[in-house]
Amino acid sequence: MRFDELDLSDDVLDALDAMQFEECTPIQEKAIGVVLEGRDLIAVAQTGTGKTAAYLLPIINRLAEGDFPDDAINCIIMVPTHELAQQIDRQLEGFSYYLSISSVAIHGGTDGKEFARQQQSLKLGADVVIATPGRLLAHMKMGYVDLSRVSCFVLDEADRMLDMGFYDDILQIVKQLPADRQTLMFSATMPPKIQQLASTILNDPAEVKIAVSKPTEKIDQSAFVCYEGQKTDLLKHLFKTCHSRRVIVFASSKLKVKELSRALRQSHWKTGEMHSDLDQQARESVMLDFRAGRIDILVATDIVARGIDIDEITMVVNYDVPHEAEDYVHRVGRTARANSEGKAVTFISEREQSKFGYIERFLGYEVRKEPMPSQLGEAPEYHPEKKKGGVRKGKPGNKGKSRSGHSRDRKPRQPQNNRPTENNHPKSDSQPQNPVKPAATDKPAEAAATQPKPKKRRYYHRRRGPKNPE
Repeated sequence: MRFDELDLSDDVLDALDAMQFEECTPIQEKAIGVVLEGRDLIAVAQTGTGKTAAYLLPIINRLAEGDFPDDAINCIIMVPTHELAQQIDRQLEGFSYYLSISSVAIHGGTDGKEFARQQQSLKLGADVVIATPGRLLAHMKMGYVDLSRVSCFVLDEADRMLDMGFYDDILQIVKQLPADRQTLMFSATMPPKIQQLASTILNDPAEVKIAVSKPTEKIDQSAFVCYEGQKTDLLKHLFKTCHSRRVIVFASSKLKVKELSRALRQSHWKTGEMHSDLDQQARESVMLDFRAGRIDILVATDIVARGIDIDEITMVVNYDVPHEAEDYVHRVGRTARANSEGKAVTFISEREQSKFGYIERFLGYEVRKEPMPSQLGEAPEYHPEKKKGGVRKGKPGNKGKSRSGHSRDRKPRQPQNNRPTENNHPKSDSQPQNPVKPAATDKPAEAAATQPKPKKRRYYHRRRGPKNPE
C-alpha cells in the first residue's frame, strides 16, 4: 500500500515525498488507520519494521487537523533509553517538516542547564513529549507537570522498558493521565507481564502482529554444545582463534555479565560491560568506548539487543541461550548490518538444549554445530528433544502409586499446543516483504525539502531554522 492511499494530510504526504517514502511497511499499513480512528492499539513488531512511523504519522496528522491547546502536553511517547528518545524526536522533526508541531525530548544523562530547559518546556506545554519513564517521573514529582490534557499516550518498546524495571514508573505516570486518552503499545515480544500491563492501561484495543523476521543469510550462525563449566574457556579459545574485533557477548544475567567481563579483562582483552546497574552516564561512556574501538568486547544483558544501532559488529556470542526465539533474532541481528557480513555463535549447555531446539524449530533449520576443541575436553551430545534438569523423585517403594497406594495408569504425554511443530511454526512466506520503493523505517529521517521551514509555535524548547538540503 502507498502512503497516499491512507487518510493522511497533504502536509504529511509532502514530507514523506521529500524523504522519498512511498510504500508502507506491513506494520504501517495495519496500524496507521487504527490510530487515525482514535482506537487503542497493541502492536507486536520488532525494531526495523517501521513501527515508529506507524504511530508518529497518524499522531502528527491528528495534531495538525485537531483543535488541541497550545499551552498543554498533548501527546506523550514513552521510550526505554535516551538514545531512542533523541532518535524519535529527529524522526518527528522530519515527518512534521511542513507543520507547526512542537516537541521536546525528556531524558537523563544531561547537565543542569538541559534539565532546566526540559523543565521550562514541560511547564509551558508541547505537542509531543518523548520521554524516558524515570526522568519524566522526576519532573512530575517536582509538581509542575500537568498531564490532565494528554490525548494520546504511546509506549514504544514496552517489553524492553519492563525488562529495565520501569513497570511501576509507567503505572505512576498512567495514573495522572485522563481516562479518555488514546493508548498505543508497541512491543517486540508479548510476555505475560506485557499482557498484564496491556489489560491494565488499554481499552478494547485493536491488535496488530507482524511476524518476527528470520536472521539474514549474511549472518554465519554456528553453535557449540558444551557443559556449563566449559563456557568461559571456550569463549577465550574462540577469541584467540577468530581474531574478531568489535564483539558483543550476551549473558543471561547482570551477575554473569560482571563475572565474565572480569574474567576477560584478567586475560588482557579490552572488555566493557553493559547492564541495568549502570547509570545513564556510565552506559554512554561504555558505548562511546565501544564505538571508538577503545574496547573490543562488550559483555551485555539483553539491554542492548534492541534499539542500539552500531555498525561493524563482526561477531555476536550467545554465552547463554536466550529464553525466546525472538530474543535470539534480536541478538544475532546486531551483526551483519549495513550490507556487511557477520558471525553469530551460541554456547549450548545440557540444560539449554531444549530451548535451542525450540529456536531451531522457529528458524526452520538446524544451526551448524561446531566440534568442541580437544584441549577443552569432551562435550555432551546434542539431544534437544530431551528435557534436562531432572525430575522429582518420590519416596522409595511408591513409584507409580498415588498417596493412597493405588497404582496410576499414566496416559502418554501430549505436546503442548503452543509449542512450534512442523505444521504450526511461522512459515518464511509469513514474514514482511521489503517494499519495492523506500519505506519509512526506524532510521532517523531528514527532510530533503528546499522551501523554508515554517516557524514553530514555541521556541523555548527547539529553535529550528530553514534546512539546508545538503
